Amino acid sequence: QARREKQYETFTMLHDLVYILAAITLVFVFLFRLVGVKGSSMYPTLFDHDYLVLESNFLYRTVRQGDIVVIDPPQQAQLDGSIVKRVIATGGQTVDIDYTTGTVYVDGTPLDEPYIKEEMYLPSNPAMYTTHWEIPEGSVFVMGDNRNRSTDSRHEMVGPIDEDYILGKVVFALWPLEKFGLL
Repeated sequence: QARREKQYETFTMLHDLVYILAAITLVFVFLFRLVGVKGSSMYPTLFDHDYLVLESNFLYRTVRQGDIVVIDPPQQAQLDGSIVKRVIATGGQTVDIDYTTGTVYVDGTPLDEPYIKEEMYLPSNPAMYTTHWEIPEGSVFVMGDNRNRSTDSRHEMVGPIDEDYILGKVVFALWPLEKFGLL
C-alpha cells in the first residue's frame, strides 16, 4: 500500500513537471525568447555577452522608431547570425546622414540620440558611403548605438530591412545582474 502511494506521488509529480515544462516551452516559443548579444555594435546600451528577453513577433506587431530589435538578416546581408540594432526609421520615412556633423535626420528632422557611444564619423568602408535612404513600406532602417563599430542599414549589403526579418523587440535585460531590468 505504501509503495503504491509512493509510486502514485512520483507519477503525479512527473505529470505536473511535464505540464510545467510544456507551458514554459510554449511561452518561450510563441511569446518571448532569450537572446545573447554578440559584439559591440550596441555599446553602451548593450555589451557583448549580455542576455536579453525578446518579445517575439507573435506579440510585437507595431515597429516603432527607437525600438531595439533582433533581426535575422536576409542572406544577401552576409552577416553572421542574428543582429541587435535600434530602429531609426520605419516604412515611408527618409533617412539622411551628415557625417561632417555626425547627425542623423529622419524626414528632415535631426534625431536626439543620447544613447549613442560617440560622434559618428564617415566610415572607412566605401559600401557605407550612402547618405540618403527612402525606406520602403514594410521595412525598417536600423543602426547600432556604437555607430563607428556597427554594420547596419547604412551598409549597401544590408540596407533597409523587411519587417518580416524582425524576430522581436528587446524588452528586458536578464544578464549581467547589474543590467537586470526593462530596456
